[in-house]
Amino acid sequence: MALLDRHAASRDRYEALRQASADPFGVRFDEVISPTEGVVEGRRTILLGTNNYLGLTFDPECVEDSVRAVRERGTGTTGSRIANGSYEGHLELESALKTYYGRKHAMVFTTGYQANLGLLSSLVGRGDHLILDADSHASIYDGARLGHAEVTRFRHNDPEDLYKRLKRLKDTPGEKLIVVEGIYSMVGDVAPLREIAAIKREMGAYLVVDEAHSMGVLGETGRGLAEEAGVEADVDVVVGTFSKSLGSVGGFCVADMDDFDVLRIVCRPYMFTASLPPAVIASTVTALRRLQEQPELRQRLHANARRLYDGLTAMGLATGPTCSPIVAVTMPDQAAAIAMWNGLLQNGVYLNLALPPATPDNRPLLRSSISAAHTPEQIDQVIAVMGRVARELGLLGAEPRRAQG
Repeated sequence: MALLDRHAASRDRYEALRQASADPFGVRFDEVISPTEGVVEGRRTILLGTNNYLGLTFDPECVEDSVRAVRERGTGTTGSRIANGSYEGHLELESALKTYYGRKHAMVFTTGYQANLGLLSSLVGRGDHLILDADSHASIYDGARLGHAEVTRFRHNDPEDLYKRLKRLKDTPGEKLIVVEGIYSMVGDVAPLREIAAIKREMGAYLVVDEAHSMGVLGETGRGLAEEAGVEADVDVVVGTFSKSLGSVGGFCVADMDDFDVLRIVCRPYMFTASLPPAVIASTVTALRRLQEQPELRQRLHANARRLYDGLTAMGLATGPTCSPIVAVTMPDQAAAIAMWNGLLQNGVYLNLALPPATPDNRPLLRSSISAAHTPEQIDQVIAVMGRVARELGLLGAEPRRAQG
């Protein structure tokens, strides 16, 4: 038996997928022209699957500050902050995050994945309980495995089921930590955070909210769902990423917990990973300032999302239950999803093909993520192309329909 034979089933599924269309997991951009446009196989292509919510990847000041940091501080730190020390940029970014969220403590990770991996494996351990929404991101589940806490899943966005499961654990020893997301990344639905916060208070649990897809998107100042729902005081830890609204890479958490800094010496993904390079830190600091100074970016983002969501729903495609910057269309089966994705790419529209088992309820999805940088004309072009390809494939019914979350 060869070492990788254990993955034979996955290999065969992937090979069948590549035989049916262009490789959806290996798209190569010949050129990236702007936050919303690239070149794929010589075709100018609208980018609709990038998570570049505020369109800051080409912001001139972000770019210039990043270039300046490379020239002044080099290309990398070549080690972790525990081993190689912190640059002033790391401390500046953590200070900016603390101020922005109004929290006492902040901690920056090299990726958003590592933020969840490190945080969840360090906050709780053997004898404790992690109560997770069933549709939680892979990084949340992997953090749970690394920390060895007992995992209890509750039905997606179902506060009643959460309450029942916490009630069963009420007299069980160990801490109880609820983990939810602000916006869920597959279909763009939003957690019922007010109800979850009330249950957290009643049951004496702790609450972590992953605002990866809601930072810069929701809330009066863009702090995410906790701000929009008015429950920031009930959220013990906010975790998030720089790779969506802030247009770079990295992760973070903020909190008011006493002894927070002990995490820096017990959190293995933080301790044993090279820290973010100066260029990334510099652009992220500037992007965080942009987020706060330009609320009109959020306004344009939501207007673009509404334009696409309403356009696709009106033509009869099965959109998700909530209009958010993630607009997902449910496909009837995998063959139709692959054909639709391939047809869109050939007609100059790139979005994400999401297939089971990575999708809720094992339904194939075409997932778009909208940017404030998209123009109304680009959104209208996407709607027209999706309608034309869907009609050619016989995917449009007589009546509009909407998928239930």
